[in-house]
Amino acid sequence: MRIKEHPILKFDFSKKVQFYFEGQPMYGVEGEPIAAALHDNGVMVLRDSINLKRPRGFFCAIGHCSSCLMEVNGEPNIRVCIVPLEAGMRVNRQRGKGELR
Repeated sequence: MRIKEHPILKFDFSKKVQFYFEGQPMYGVEGEPIAAALHDNGVMVLRDSINLKRPRGFFCAIGHCSSCLMEVNGEPNIRVCIVPLEAGMRVNRQRGKGELR
C-alpha cells in the first residue's frame, strides 16, 4: 500500500521504526507522516465524526481538515497527516473531541 517508485521523488526506506497503534506493534519509516505509516499497515479509519459517528480516513494530508485527529502519546487532537513518525510512539483513535489527561 506504499508508493515505492516515483519518476521524480526519491524515498528512503532504510530507517524502519516500531510504533504502537491501539496497543498493537506496527512498523513504519521514521519521519514519514504517522497517517502514512498507519495506512501502510492497513489502518484506513483514523477516527469517527463527532456527531454522526461516520468513519474518517486520510483526507487532505496537509493539516487543514479534522479527519485525522488522533491521540498520540496521550495527547489528543494531533493531526497525524503532518506529524512525523518516531520510534515508540503510541497512537490511538480519538473518541469525540479528545480529553486532556
